[in-house]
Amino acid sequence: MRMLLPFFSIMPALIYALITLYCGWRFFSKGPGTGSRDLVTANSLVLPGVTILKPVKGMDGESYSNFESFCRQSFAGNMQIVFAAASADDPAIGVIQRLISAHPDMDISLVVNPAIHGPNYKVSNLINAFPKARHDIIIVCDSDIRVRPDYLSSVTAHFRDPRVGLVTSLYRTSNVHGVATAIEATGFTAEMIPNVMVALRLEGLTFALGASMAVRRESLASIGGFEALADYLADDYQLGNKVHLAGWRIALDSCFVESIMKEESIISVLSRQLRWARTMRVSRPGGYLASGMTLPFMAVMLAAFTAPSIQLSLTAITLLYAVRLGVTTIYSRRLAGDQLMPVWLWLVPLRDMLGFFTWALAFLGNSVEWRGSRFRLKPGGKLEELA
Repeated sequence: MRMLLPFFSIMPALIYALITLYCGWRFFSKGPGTGSRDLVTANSLVLPGVTILKPVKGMDGESYSNFESFCRQSFAGNMQIVFAAASADDPAIGVIQRLISAHPDMDISLVVNPAIHGPNYKVSNLINAFPKARHDIIIVCDSDIRVRPDYLSSVTAHFRDPRVGLVTSLYRTSNVHGVATAIEATGFTAEMIPNVMVALRLEGLTFALGASMAVRRESLASIGGFEALADYLADDYQLGNKVHLAGWRIALDSCFVESIMKEESIISVLSRQLRWARTMRVSRPGGYLASGMTLPFMAVMLAAFTAPSIQLSLTAITLLYAVRLGVTTIYSRRLAGDQLMPVWLWLVPLRDMLGFFTWALAFLGNSVEWRGSRFRLKPGGKLEELA
């Protein structure tokens, strides 16, 4: 019986990896850009007008190209872009002004307003920019996001269903700058995207992903507008969850958006990972605790401690990683399409180890650093800024 213990130890993580592959394969078997094809077959419908709100603070990697990707949409409906900054000295403003000059025929504007509505300064920017929004579909996209030309067509197609209140998009990173950013990018492929696939399959989406969130004006109003998010760190999770609880359906679009990374240190990447982990712990404490059961590095440690011999523990760990690395490669090459694997496949075990310690450290404190400020997380995910 003792000889089987290491294999029992890896079973939850191994089975979960196979479940993520099944869920991902079922979702992506519909093909990328499904929404845009649906729109083409229903071109007699009136296309919704779209307002894209882009809160900015500082420069991201390749900011101009990120912004301009939204200006090159193959979208036949009306489109408006509203940038929002809190300070006239923000370095992103020069890039925005250059974009406006390069596209004089497009409806692009900039709102500069220092008004603070809560500890989440990004949401304050959204609140300040919202009065400028002229259309019924409001899209919030992070400033480091780049999109394909069919992005708007694909996302807006979901709103043909009157029950859909919000559409969110998966994100990936196809180009990295060294080991630090590769750790984060492989996390998208090996953890985030598979986890979303399982959640979608098992219970449907009850949250949104902050890289891209398209919300119906009516559903936004039903939760109290962006003001309802001003006290939370995870505004993306809260927006989706509140829309879900208000009775609307959340749709996941199959058109990926690209998160463009700039070169960072390993410390800044791990600090951000810890912030995300603590945010999810206070937002979904039960689910976050249970997620530890499927962590591969947890299984590795259990296999090492329960095996009666080194040979058996290595056999069990090798079996686990044969499956895990295979699933991750399929996600990278066929499902997510970031093509990071197999070049960065060696990094996945290290990423798993760091992911476990980040998961554990999330239980040891409630403070986080975000864009140069320090906050305390309260139960439910609310923020309190520290002096």
